[in-house]
Amino acid sequence: MKRVAVLLADGFEEIEGLTVVDILRRASVYVDTVSITEDYMVQGAHGIHVQTEDLFGEVDFTEFDMVVLPGGMPGTANLNEHGGVKRVIRDFAESGRYVAAICAAPSILGGLGLLKGKRAACYPSVEDKLSGAVITKVPVVLDGNIITSRGMGTAIDFALKLVDVLVDREKAEEIGESILYG
Repeated sequence: MKRVAVLLADGFEEIEGLTVVDILRRASVYVDTVSITEDYMVQGAHGIHVQTEDLFGEVDFTEFDMVVLPGGMPGTANLNEHGGVKRVIRDFAESGRYVAAICAAPSILGGLGLLKGKRAACYPSVEDKLSGAVITKVPVVLDGNIITSRGMGTAIDFALKLVDVLVDREKAEEIGESILYG
């Protein structure tokens, strides 16, 4: 069974984080919501509180196939300020495991130099932070082991692409049909 860690920081965009959790679980992918704070309860950008399964320090990230970074503000800034998060992202990227980021969160990948020469999508206001990337305006981009997406309005596209990558296209299409998407 594939395993995914969704990293949640105070100020994360709720739709971007929870849509991924919901759709991946519909595909029978193991998803662990991980708080990067010292509290299991994380507050989203719009005041929605989410109870996570684990704290960052409790997780053995070597057991996971993918790490997901929701966007939102100040969630993205909080993820970017966490040294452990950046270490995990770099480890995943360099080992060929999947790194997925949506909205403003691809800017973290850009800051780490992980997007040089890669196609990427992000929220328009952070395009200048995707150092060396070829910016696209499509909803979701897969380039190697990096998956990026533009924002809240592309959250379902993003989550279904993760299912496509981790399970298969047939399962992604099945889930899309079951939720009346598209």
